Amino acid sequence: MTPSATVGSDRLTERMTALVSEIRAVVDRGLPPELTAYLVGERLAPHLHAAADGPDALLTPAQREGDPQRYRQHVLHAEADGSFSVVALVWLPGQCTPIHDHVSWCVAGVHQGQESETRYRLVSDGRSSRLVETEHVAGPAGTVAAFAPPGDIHLVRNACTSTAISIHVYGADVSRLGTSIRRVYQLPADQER
Repeated sequence: MTPSATVGSDRLTERMTALVSEIRAVVDRGLPPELTAYLVGERLAPHLHAAADGPDALLTPAQREGDPQRYRQHVLHAEADGSFSVVALVWLPGQCTPIHDHVSWCVAGVHQGQESETRYRLVSDGRSSRLVETEHVAGPAGTVAAFAPPGDIHLVRNACTSTAISIHVYGADVSRLGTSIRRVYQLPADQER
């Protein structure tokens, strides 16, 4: 399943424009993916508690809209050289991703509500593979997670009764690719013992 998507949804707020500039300054340093993700996460965190509206808003009202069928992806910015994208994901209660990994490094910050994440490890005996659940993480507003492939297999859901919104920064041009997902996993999943 892929999210519903809007590209260039409305204009960027002043706060989002400032965040994009901060991200650009980090990405332009050409550091390894893990360090880039960590530093971008540091830049994202202070912007997550911005007001929902008014002069300090991070997102416009249009960029906060969900989709009743599945989580919604608003591509807010894609750098001209394809080096990064900024996306708002809007999750209505109960919406979730499939188990997946990503095409590039990623930073996700919860702007509103709470997201629940289940992380997995891929194991193989040489004949078949399976997923093993390794961790469950609850991410309230203000939480930032940064990672880089490989080993970034997870499922994300809104397990709350209200809308959740997160800001994701990917080291790829999501407007061109349509998604940040590299692979969807439909393997058996076990809990780690």
